Amino acid sequence: MTTLAVDGLDVHLGGRRVLHDVNLSIGTGEFVGLVGPNGAGKTTLLRSVLGLLRPAAGTVSIEGERAANARSKVGYVPQRHEFAWDFPITVEETVMTGRTRRIGWLRRPGIADYDAVLDALDRVRMTHLARRPVGELSGGQRQRVLVARALALNPRLLLLDEPFSGLDMPTQEMLFELFADLATEDRAVLMTTHDLVGAMHGCSRLCLINRTIIADGHPSTLTDPEPWMRTFSVKATNPLLATLGMAN
Repeated sequence: MTTLAVDGLDVHLGGRRVLHDVNLSIGTGEFVGLVGPNGAGKTTLLRSVLGLLRPAAGTVSIEGERAANARSKVGYVPQRHEFAWDFPITVEETVMTGRTRRIGWLRRPGIADYDAVLDALDRVRMTHLARRPVGELSGGQRQRVLVARALALNPRLLLLDEPFSGLDMPTQEMLFELFADLATEDRAVLMTTHDLVGAMHGCSRLCLINRTIIADGHPSTLTDPEPWMRTFSVKATNPLLATLGMAN
């Protein structure tokens, strides 16, 4: 089943074309890594899927609905610096904000909402810190809270924007395993990342992007250096290609 369909997407920001003719389809059960250099349009694509940006052309749909009408089906994990960590709330309260759209702005959470929050905290191994103020958390703990906040909605599509930035290796490994598991649970996962080696080994599919999709496929099929050179604007002798095992 197709969870996310992006067709002919063009996005302009500040008079500059950031994305051009992007076509991307992601089905249930896929864990897709979106990789490209800074400025390639990765975060812009995620925001377009969230319905936060109006495209100049093209469409985005989630399970057949327009993106703007399907926000309740999407869990989003922003980059960690985008969250106000000095706000005086607990871990549990932070995760509960992920269900605001479902609860309603002026309504109190019910039993089902608290159950969803506790289940999400359990998935990221943060149950024991539920009552701790978020301002006291480490970087890795903060990242896990953001993931739990997205999972509390029980989304059909999970969007992750650079979820491994600044994390230690054990936390990266735990989250990589969690994201792969989530994709097998009747949902789709789309992640932007600069961890190319991890994406090659952990994702079921990779999309190389630099304002448009340059290559798309299972990591084992993306062994030709040329698309990587075009995506990252590097020469054949660049160490990046050697790291990925495809230098000439």
